[in-house]
Amino acid sequence: MGARLTAAMAGLALLLAGSASAHHSFAAEFDADKPVELTGIVTKIEWKNPHVWFFIDVTEDDGEVTSWGWEMGSPNGLMRRGWTRNSMKIGDMVSVEGSLAKDGSSRANARVVLLAASGERLFAASSQGLTP
Repeated sequence: MGARLTAAMAGLALLLAGSASAHHSFAAEFDADKPVELTGIVTKIEWKNPHVWFFIDVTEDDGEVTSWGWEMGSPNGLMRRGWTRNSMKIGDMVSVEGSLAKDGSSRANARVVLLAASGERLFAASSQGLTP
């Protein structure tokens, strides 16, 4: 019985370790001192735990298009702030306010998303802690 309990505990520890490493704090990846605001067309939405991600294509003044990935809070956190899976759709024009990734990539943590079609302003359940 002792060996089975030990094996079960070891398996549980491995599962929990994998979940813990998948989740991170805001400060581990994003810089609150580097705010960014961009407008673009939604190209992809990943509505899953631990964070919802969406991607927009941003067209620069010179015509170059850059794809940006935006991290938001958990699906549950977003729903508590008025989001549904249909709030934002592929092809929608959105403006996003947030904080840039520390690694200089085209990723950011979203704080607020403005939906151009409806004018609705939704808070992104950011892990930064500055959203209401």
